[in-house]
This record gives sequence, structure tokens and C-alpha cells, in this order.
Amino acid sequence: MRNVQKFLRLQGVKVSHVAVLKWIKKYVTLMNQYLEKIKPNVSDTWRADELYIKIKGDMKYLFAIMDDETRFWIAQEIADSKYTHDARTLFKAGVKVAGKKPVTLITDGLPAYHDAYNKEFWTQKKDTRTQHIRHITIREDHNNNKMERMNGEVRDRDNEGSKVEEHGDSHRLSVISQLSKATRRAKRQNPFRGLWNKDRRTEQMDNNNSEC
Repeated sequence: MRNVQKFLRLQGVKVSHVAVLKWIKKYVTLMNQYLEKIKPNVSDTWRADELYIKIKGDMKYLFAIMDDETRFWIAQEIADSKYTHDARTLFKAGVKVAGKKPVTLITDGLPAYHDAYNKEFWTQKKDTRTQHIRHITIREDHNNNKMERMNGEVRDRDNEGSKVEEHGDSHRLSVISQLSKATRRAKRQNPFRGLWNKDRRTEQMDNNNSEC
């Protein structure tokens, strides 16, 4: 939040980091209300993964489905354990949001995903059966790098103090992530980026000198 505050200050906008946080909360709510009314145009390839994250002071697993092409956060749910969790509710939520089931589902080797896949997406007919790609690794053709990057952004938001609601809206974290991307993109396109970095270095030097 403080980095955004400094970036806006270079544009002539003087606000506190608290105001930036209030803006994010306000517009995340508005964007989420809009997203709930539309049917996302997602591709036929989905990625599912889980993230161990602190929620309301307790460590829990955040299960999520992301569209492979648009990186749209389709659905999410919270679980106490990833080994005993039934991922069918996650897949059902994804189908409800997207209005269809995926042609290809990419996950890691967690048994919960394959068990849910067999019950929700597997069919006797091959032409209607969803392909499940699992046991993926970095060295193989199919990896989960896109989902891992999204997880990293969620973890960064959590480290900066953003609250993740256990029963929150399915697109809340996706909206926050998109706002984060927009901020970083604006910094890259900012002609005063060098001055902003110089300002950061000057501030750090001042802090170090004051400690000495």
C-alpha cells in the first residue's frame, strides 16, 4: 500500500496508504458485484491447485480453479486439510460459474482431485469425457506454473495484510490479484519510474543513517 502511495505522489496525488486500502476495498466490492452478474467467457482448459494460507488467524487450505487462457479465478473454497477434503464441491462451483465443464483439467497428484474428477467429469463416452492431466512436474510438458504464479500473488496479498474471508465471494481474490497486476503494469509504464526507484533508495539511506 505504501508503494502505491509513493507512486501516486509522483503523479501529484497526495493520499495516505490507508486511503489506498479503502479504495481497494470499495472497488473490489463494486467489481465483485458486477462479476457476479456475468457469465465469464473461459476456455476449455482449467487448472486446480491448493494453497496453504492464513485465514482469520488460522492456517487453512485454499482450493481454487483458474482458467488456463484468461487466468480468470473461476471458483474457490476453504478446507482444513487437503488430504481428506472432497473437491467435488469445488468442481461443481466451477461448472455453475462457467456454465460448462472443462475439456481438460490440469492438477497435481493430490488424490482429492482425481476422486472428484471421477465422480463429476469422467464419463463412459470419450467424446464427452474431460481429460485429466495429473502428476505434473516442472520438467514435463504440462506444469502448473500459471497457477503457482497466481498463488504467489495471493500469498503476497496475504503478507501485506489483506483479509481472506472463509465464506467470501468466489472472485474476491481474483479481483485483488488483477488490481495488483494493474498497479505493477502502471509502474512499468510510468516515465518517472527511475525517479520513483531513486526516491525509494534515498528513503532507505535516510532510514539507515537515522539508525546509525
